[in-house]
Amino acid sequence: MNFLHRLGFNFSYFGSPPWDTGISPPELLDFIASHPAGRALDLGCGTGTNVVTLAKAGWSVTGVDFASRAIGLARKKVRAAKVQAKLRVGDVTRLDGIEGPFDLALDIGCFHNVEDRAAYLRTLDRVLAPGGFWLMYAFVQTPASLDGPGNGFGLSEADLELVRQPLTQLHRQDGADRGARPSAWFLYQHRKP
Repeated sequence: MNFLHRLGFNFSYFGSPPWDTGISPPELLDFIASHPAGRALDLGCGTGTNVVTLAKAGWSVTGVDFASRAIGLARKKVRAAKVQAKLRVGDVTRLDGIEGPFDLALDIGCFHNVEDRAAYLRTLDRVLAPGGFWLMYAFVQTPASLDGPGNGFGLSEADLELVRQPLTQLHRQDGADRGARPSAWFLYQHRKP
């Protein structure tokens, strides 16, 4: 992500970014209900809505975002909810100073914005526990068809193949966001050594 793109994300948190609904998605709530609490890492955590949700459910949570304004807002949200969580300004492709293993890595809309997806996946492989889960929401590319051109934004099939090297896909639910852009929820599991 280039400097101007990063700057735009930071400035968006002085208003109300459309992706920051303040509501944890049902896919995360379903995951929490069906898995025992452990250590969770929220990659691209924004203002911390899901960090708070996980902490309230008994998870030990670390949230990371490169937008310092978002992390500042997340700290306020965590204090207001009277929960414990670690929040860091950082690069999700490196996660400097963050050690696993994490039982859950959550990513809602971060991975599809990362330029160096291979570095992200190497870092995820380093911090995710054997048998740990990666719950991800992302925009997905659609192929060109007779009905018209495909969309070029989001994860391609090549990106998803790269993901399948260290992880096993357990579930995929395709849909669309509020703007009708193709998207999907994915649940992956880290292969045990």
